[in-house]
Amino acid sequence: MHAFRALARTESRLFLRDLPASISTLAVPVLLVVAFGLIPGFGDASPDLGGQSGTQFIAAISIGIAIAILGFAVLPPGLAANREKGILRRLAATPVGPARLLAAQVGVAGAALVLSLVLVVGAARLGYGVPLPADLPWFLLTVVLGTAAMFSLGLLVGAVAPSARAGSGIGMAMFFPSMFLAGVYVPRETLPPALQHVSDFTPLGACVQALRDTWVGHGVRPLHLVIMAGYAVLASTVAVRSFRWQ
Repeated sequence: MHAFRALARTESRLFLRDLPASISTLAVPVLLVVAFGLIPGFGDASPDLGGQSGTQFIAAISIGIAIAILGFAVLPPGLAANREKGILRRLAATPVGPARLLAAQVGVAGAALVLSLVLVVGAARLGYGVPLPADLPWFLLTVVLGTAAMFSLGLLVGAVAPSARAGSGIGMAMFFPSMFLAGVYVPRETLPPALQHVSDFTPLGACVQALRDTWVGHGVRPLHLVIMAGYAVLASTVAVRSFRWQ
C-alpha cells in the first residue's frame, strides 16, 4: 500500500504539472457551464433539446467531455510514454510491479473526473439553479460505465502504441469523431437520423445521451448501458491480452 500511495502521489503531481491535461479536465467543463449559462434564456427548456434546458444540456455534455479527455487524450500517451522511457520494463523487475503504476494512473484519472463532476454539477446547481440529476442512481451508473468504457479504450490504445506521440495521435483520432457523434459540437437532435443511430453505438454517444436522459428524469435506455458495458469489457480484455511492458 505504501508503494501504491507513493506512485499515486507521483502520478498526481505529474498530472497537475501537465497544464493542458489538468486545465482541460478540471477547468474547461465548468467554464463551459459558466459561459453558456450567462446567455440570456439559455436556462429555459428548449424543444430543440428534447425539452431540456440549455444549461442542463451543457452540464451533461461537459461531464462527457471530461471523461473523453481523460480516456482518449490523457491515458494513452501517458501509458505509452512510460513504455517508451523504459519505466514499465524497470518496474517489472521490482517488487512494485508495473501493474501498480497502471492502477495509480487510472486512480488519478478517476479522482480528476470525480472532481470535475462535482465542479460541473455544483456550478450548474449553485450558479444557475439547475436541479440535481432526477434519476441519480442511473446517472451515477452512467458515469461509472461511461468512464469504464472510455478508460478501457484509452488503455487499449496505450497498450499497443509504440510511443507517446503515437498514443496521442491515435487517441485524438478517436476523440474528435466521438465528440461529433455525441452531439458536443452540435446538438444530437440536429444530426441526421442515421448519425443519431450511429451515436447510440459509440461509447461517448451512449454516455452523453444517458447523462442527459437521467438528468431530466427520462430514465435510461438499456441499449446505452449495454453499449457502454460492452465496450468496457471488450476493450479491457483486448488491452490485457495485447499489453506490452516494453
